[in-house]
Amino acid sequence: MSVRFLSDEWVEELKQRLNASESFRTAAGGARATIQQVITGTPEGDRSYWLRIEDGRVDMGLGQAEHPDAVITQDYETAAQMARSEINPVSAFMTGRLKINGSMMLLMQLQGALAELPKAIAEMDVDY
Repeated sequence: MSVRFLSDEWVEELKQRLNASESFRTAAGGARATIQQVITGTPEGDRSYWLRIEDGRVDMGLGQAEHPDAVITQDYETAAQMARSEINPVSAFMTGRLKINGSMMLLMQLQGALAELPKAIAEMDVDY
């Protein structure tokens, strides 16, 4: 059954897949971080979701996080392309398609864990 990109069902399935992933747990290690994702220009308007990484596990939800360590903003096309591994976050950032506010150092430390998101999404049946 397909899930709509950025829906409650998408967030829940992604969270379950990441928490079941040994490679995510290893990459996340003992890191603690809250990251806010803001996606502009979706078919439903601007959308946000957050993810909290702690002790090799992730919690996620739609909406706004309290006191995120970093806020990542991109348009819908960029978010969908990154989710499908058609563009990597570094390229998106370098070309101005992805904007970051907050702790760039923390995001760099979490690069391995964050790279597991598109891998988990690739295993999902996502409707964009």
